[in-house]
Amino acid sequence: MDPVTLLYPIFIPIIIGVVVFLLPQRWRPLHGGLAFLFTGFTSFTALRIFLSPQLVHQLFTLRLGRIDLSFELSSPHLGAFVVLFVNLSSLLLILYSLGYWRGREYPNRYFSWLLITLGASCGAVLANNLIWLLVFWEVVTLMFYLLVTLGGNKLSSLAAKKSFAILGFSDCALLLGIVLIWGLTGTLRLNEISVSLGNWTSHFIFILFLIGAITKAGAMPLHSWIPTAAEGAPAPVVAFLPAALDKLLGVYLLARLSLDLFIMDRPMGMLLMVIGGLTILFAGMMALVQKDLKRLFAFSTVSQVGYMVLGIGTGVPIGIMGGLFHMLNNAIYKSALFLGAASVEKRTGTTQLAQLGGLASAMPYTFFASLVCALSLSGVPPFNGFVSKWMIYQGTIVSRQPIFLVIAMFGSALSLAAFIKALFSVFWGHRPRELAEVKEVGFAMVIPQVVLALGCIFFGIFAQFPLRHFIGPVIGYSFDQVPRGITFYNALWSPTLATILIFIALLLGLIIYLLGHLKLRRTGVMFVGGETMDPQEVRVLGTGFYQTISGLKGFQGVYGDAEKGVFDLYYLTGRYGNNIVQVLRKLHDGVLSTYLSWCIIGLGFLLFLLMR
Repeated sequence: MDPVTLLYPIFIPIIIGVVVFLLPQRWRPLHGGLAFLFTGFTSFTALRIFLSPQLVHQLFTLRLGRIDLSFELSSPHLGAFVVLFVNLSSLLLILYSLGYWRGREYPNRYFSWLLITLGASCGAVLANNLIWLLVFWEVVTLMFYLLVTLGGNKLSSLAAKKSFAILGFSDCALLLGIVLIWGLTGTLRLNEISVSLGNWTSHFIFILFLIGAITKAGAMPLHSWIPTAAEGAPAPVVAFLPAALDKLLGVYLLARLSLDLFIMDRPMGMLLMVIGGLTILFAGMMALVQKDLKRLFAFSTVSQVGYMVLGIGTGVPIGIMGGLFHMLNNAIYKSALFLGAASVEKRTGTTQLAQLGGLASAMPYTFFASLVCALSLSGVPPFNGFVSKWMIYQGTIVSRQPIFLVIAMFGSALSLAAFIKALFSVFWGHRPRELAEVKEVGFAMVIPQVVLALGCIFFGIFAQFPLRHFIGPVIGYSFDQVPRGITFYNALWSPTLATILIFIALLLGLIIYLLGHLKLRRTGVMFVGGETMDPQEVRVLGTGFYQTISGLKGFQGVYGDAEKGVFDLYYLTGRYGNNIVQVLRKLHDGVLSTYLSWCIIGLGFLLFLLMR
């Protein structure tokens, strides 16, 4: 295969995105058509790249002194795998968007910025030079800011500014890390960098890169841009970026850091596990008490990132494979869940849980896709989320960190509880009178949801396929069957037994549910004190689920502070950053010798770091 093909997934979407942006508004139907057509072509190209041996292509050579700025692309197995799924998820999203925007006014910028985001994402993954990786990384951040503003309201404006501020901070950390690693190794080529962790300088550089990776992925404490963006941005944008693409990019960078750029040591591995465990726990707790569907999904997304970070942090093959597999699984089921939320919002005009209910019969395909993806995210077999989570559990056992096994399993219980609340509030229970005429969304919006839901089933039942062809080769691990590969290490429990027990429990639950709906008695109207009660007045709301938890002593204050943003790094920066600004103002006294002194001190500090 010609290495020049590596340019196609990057520059074709960017060029077509510019063309779409320049097309007149009256040619609006052509915008989505061009986007779908060329994304289909780049998806086919990405598949060919994935099936080929590693390709390397240098577009041009450029050196500025000792700095090598050559534009070189490379397709290691992990990069080719991520590029393939970025393109496939983009193709499904564009198909969904054709139906979502039908009959509604939308700016021609939507498909344009979507395509540019796709091209820049592929560029960040395939770039073999840290500078060009950063350039494409910044383009993705800028496009996300622009896409969020398409919400067209004050909340979307706030979400865009907040996201840009937090992601911009992480990108600055990434830039500083690149400068320091160049000073330490003398190269910017990813395939030439291998830094052994073991001193405070290498740890500091790793943490700078880590900030860039986990912020893009959405791990705590740099996560708060995701729930805000989920409320303010158009729902398809949330399904594309925070739910899928940003997770793929962030975890991809984290995997490259842990597997290629740095030789991990135990302290940094433990740091990853602590970040992952805390993200699983606290984001799962926050998801329980949310009253908006998209915000609940957003906190659940953050919680799932914790599993990916935890798996990679274990440092053992089974855990790393589990983390990478969970990255793929999350992109599948979380995209479908946000697309389902977008469908509900399109038909009902709201995602407030208290205003929804009883939509399962009205929107059966959306309900099916949401149910499958919710069970998969919660780690229920035989869906894909069960396999990746079980592998992460195994990783914690092998690394001899049982406390993180407990946290991870408890996090799955929290996820299941949160999604029982969401499914009841949206699809079960009594339907509000004003939603009596709601019906299923169109074909173009149904197909992506169903395809993603079927992907959850396929990658669960036939997990050996993605593990053997997508995940295993990343770390040089191969096996013939999933059970043999997963049980290579001794575990505390058998997944087969656990699967059988869960199926028995689900079957018993279904039998009890069906028995409860048998027409064994006559039903009549409800009345209190002789007055007939309207069924709408006694409707059970899902928003009441788990409210007792937020009111418990010890939890009440924490939940209250969390809603105010006390644990939000962005909030803390805004609240206390003014004090820092005032100190900096005092340092700017207008005296040239003072500025010169600070420059010399700063240069001396950087020189000290580089000499170390």
